[in-house]
Amino acid sequence: MSGLSTRSRWLRVALLTAHALPTAAIAHAQTIRPDADPRIATLVAAVSQPRLQATATSLAGFGTRSTLSDTLSSTRGIGAARRWIYNEFTRLSPKLQVSYDRHLLAQQGRISREVELVNVVAVLPGKSARRVYITGHYDTVNSRRPAGTDATATAGGGAAPSQPLVRPTINNDADAPGANDDGSGTSLTMELARVFAESGIDFDATLVFVTWAGEEQGLIGSMAHATALRNAKGVVEANFNNDIVGSSLGGNGIIDGESVKIYSLGPEDSPNRSLARYVQRVAGTYVPSHTIRLMAREDRFGRGSDHSSFTANDFPAIVFREANENYERQHSPDDKLEGMDFRYLAQNARVNAASAASVALAPPAPRVTTNGGSATIGRGRSGYDASLQWQPSPGAVAYRVYWRDAWTNDWQKSQGVGNVTQLLMPNVSIDDYVFGVAAIGADGNESVISAYVSPVRKMTDVLLKK
Repeated sequence: MSGLSTRSRWLRVALLTAHALPTAAIAHAQTIRPDADPRIATLVAAVSQPRLQATATSLAGFGTRSTLSDTLSSTRGIGAARRWIYNEFTRLSPKLQVSYDRHLLAQQGRISREVELVNVVAVLPGKSARRVYITGHYDTVNSRRPAGTDATATAGGGAAPSQPLVRPTINNDADAPGANDDGSGTSLTMELARVFAESGIDFDATLVFVTWAGEEQGLIGSMAHATALRNAKGVVEANFNNDIVGSSLGGNGIIDGESVKIYSLGPEDSPNRSLARYVQRVAGTYVPSHTIRLMAREDRFGRGSDHSSFTANDFPAIVFREANENYERQHSPDDKLEGMDFRYLAQNARVNAASAASVALAPPAPRVTTNGGSATIGRGRSGYDASLQWQPSPGAVAYRVYWRDAWTNDWQKSQGVGNVTQLLMPNVSIDDYVFGVAAIGADGNESVISAYVSPVRKMTDVLLKK
């Protein structure tokens, strides 16, 4: 890695030993990593269940928030809803930079006519341009199936002919209160905008709170935004997307108000999976009563949400989903407030708050590849060691190296290594373990782990003599 030798030094440590670490580095690592940052703990405690309920009540009160519904009424339809969201964001704090993210759409797919699609954005500027997104979609749809038809999704990822999303005609002005889908994610996003803006914390990353439109027509609002962000070479550290996170009672009668699912696109050590593992670890510190259930797939069978717009543009993203869904309420006039559990929604908001604050306060995740994308890991001069290199992260005062058996999907061991950007682990085979590294800031907050990913061999066709 170019330039590393002039600003870093080699640190040799044996696997599972700390005696090789310099005394100063050991002392520093012990003092900078508290179990919890009191600022984050205070922020998490500030989440208000009554405010979440009040916001969800207002959103459901617009009758429908369909992307193709009325835009002129002051009390009903998506126009009234987005103006209310904009005004609420503005009222929450003068620190929030509130704007409409507008996109004029041509007729396409589920967009049956030309329409202006409007996302509502609130930005809390940080010390750096890197962004952490907290999002939910505010649009709704009523595509209720005729009584007695099959609701089974196909395993191939599409929708069965009787699924609501593929019905040829939808009344965009029909009642679609969307209290849970996705009034829950929208309420969570708006509440965390308030909590973060009022926290008084000087975050390193810029926090971006967005309520999307066009999700029910194919993730259109988020895709337009994420594509524009990629074209502008924006830096996104994480997208915490929330879609249907407000009910603890499933349609099967099972109640689970103590856990939440997180879906993340692979492969195993993708930035999305690293972000999901990070949330699980952070939640264990700040919201220990809430279990994080990691799902090793992009989303549920045949379903999707706006995090996929970010992963499609190479930004790390995950989606939160409630533990047990009630499919009969979704996309129907029955998605009402009585199906909500606001205590449960508040817990999910607290997990989001702790995770986003931890990412935003920590240094950026270290880069562990060359400019050409090759992992900066090797076997050392002996040919039998693990030689790790990474680029320095702005604001980092130390780093922590993680490793695990190559067949295991979560980290097993870690070692604080001080303020260095190279590490040699004698007699540790890079074939037997997966390695990763995280950056640690002066306040003890740790970044998402960057994993050294083994490249997939590119094969070529064999030419046979004719």
